[in-house]
Amino acid sequence: MKPLVSILIPAYNAQPWIADTIRSALAQIWQRKEIIVVDDGSRDRTLSIARQFASKDVSLITQENQGASAARNRALELCQGDYIQWLDADDLLAPDKIAKQVKAAQECHDKRTLLSSGWGHFMYRPSRAHFLPTPLWCDLSPVDWLLRKMGQNLHMQTATWLVSRELTQAAGPWDSRLSLDDDGEYFCRVILASDGIRFVSDAKVFYRQVGFDRVSSTDRSDKKLESQFLSMQLHVGYLCSLEESERVRAACRAYLQTWFGYFFQERLDLAQELERLAAILGGRLEAPRSSWKYVWIEKLFGWTVAKQVCQHWNQCKSLIMRSWDKALFRLERQHLTTGPGTCGRKSAV
Repeated sequence: MKPLVSILIPAYNAQPWIADTIRSALAQIWQRKEIIVVDDGSRDRTLSIARQFASKDVSLITQENQGASAARNRALELCQGDYIQWLDADDLLAPDKIAKQVKAAQECHDKRTLLSSGWGHFMYRPSRAHFLPTPLWCDLSPVDWLLRKMGQNLHMQTATWLVSRELTQAAGPWDSRLSLDDDGEYFCRVILASDGIRFVSDAKVFYRQVGFDRVSSTDRSDKKLESQFLSMQLHVGYLCSLEESERVRAACRAYLQTWFGYFFQERLDLAQELERLAAILGGRLEAPRSSWKYVWIEKLFGWTVAKQVCQHWNQCKSLIMRSWDKALFRLERQHLTTGPGTCGRKSAV
């Protein structure tokens, strides 16, 4: 019998996107699948929209708001699949994504092999998704994958993975302490439990950028910074557990340096902890510097002000780009629904 694939979708206030996400799950050409949507106490119409898809293939669960990790764990408790496909409520899968990865899994005959795929980011128009290969887009051992991720500040989008139940059980549940970088920490554990990563080049995921990067935005609550800090500590511990070498320590130091600026002068206690961890790894962290465009602001008003100006400018650019892409998306949809042969009538969305 062909393996069952569980597509697990945690959702919170995803009203604009949840229908398209569920449709992309239903459109998978891999026929033997179950889809579980867990609504994590949404305050918009996410739940009512998702209910329209409830069927023998789509199960809908509701719970009080507990966070993404708790919603994912709830879905995991309920699923029956031989393989797990995680899918955030605003992202999309190519129709053959799962089929191609299952085929690759069957060819390697190892339930401990972890399957990954390419991903492209888009705002409103999936047809304009940008697929930009990184050094993670290839077959790698667990230690080499984590070395590249941490040493070069890379990541693999959540939906790219197809995880066997054996690997899923070995990794354990999502860490509900984490409100930020919970996916990065979770898949580190999956990778640690694996025999290696198999990259399936022609399987694709469409990653929707719904807003400005929340990590680098002005919305930096203590809870989020503490979550990021805990995830970083765990990352370093995971990589060091695989290999004791200078290349591992160097990658960990580079990783700490990359994120040091998010704590510098905002959470001195956590910044000092990162400096102590870097010292244990045989190095030291340098004070972050503004890019050349903001150096004059830093000289006049200090590094914190220069960082805030940089953040606000990037937010403005992101807002302009999103507004433009949204306008083009609406124009394209209007053309499709009122073009030749439609008699001027708009189709239901």
